[in-house]
Amino acid sequence: GMEPAFKGYMGYPASCCVSVDEEIIHGIPSESKVIEDGSLISVDLGIKYKGVFVDTACTYIAGKASALAKKLVKVSLKSLHRGIKQVKIDTNLGNVSHSIQNFVEKNGFSVIRKFVGHGIGRELHLPPEIPNFGKPGSGWKMQEGYALAIEPMIATGGFEVEIMPDGWTAKTKDNSLAAHFEHTVVITKRGPVVMTA
Repeated sequence: GMEPAFKGYMGYPASCCVSVDEEIIHGIPSESKVIEDGSLISVDLGIKYKGVFVDTACTYIAGKASALAKKLVKVSLKSLHRGIKQVKIDTNLGNVSHSIQNFVEKNGFSVIRKFVGHGIGRELHLPPEIPNFGKPGSGWKMQEGYALAIEPMIATGGFEVEIMPDGWTAKTKDNSLAAHFEHTVVITKRGPVVMTA
């Protein structure tokens, strides 16, 4: 059957990551974590099935959010879809990174630079790294059969990050809101195939 991929990974204590508002990624779920009306909740989940990993994330809005929060979530999701559209055999990975960065920054937000997407398959994290910023025509040339975890992490403020006292949760340094979406995508002759939709 399926197994949670995160629990015990490098000592991580939970089966999924739950990050709220200014928390970007790796938030540890707990009963003490308060979700208020208008909060942004990012849930990141990895699964292992028959020796293969997939990784996905989504940011949800609890109740009524501000216009800025709604725009952040919308832009984050759209940037993921724009990145996925760039997945093609023999195309540079920098095209994925650039399309995400360009769309996010045109909409007035910043891309988090400290954390990146990654290859995935028989292990949770494999090469190549997939930054959410970069130059078109740069980086690894995508090859058929590879799987990529593409995951824009964006913020309403700056891209600087700090790690909270739990040693895991990464938050925006300026306490601005953050959003995170992710899909596992396989590179095929027919184009990108999303495995986590």
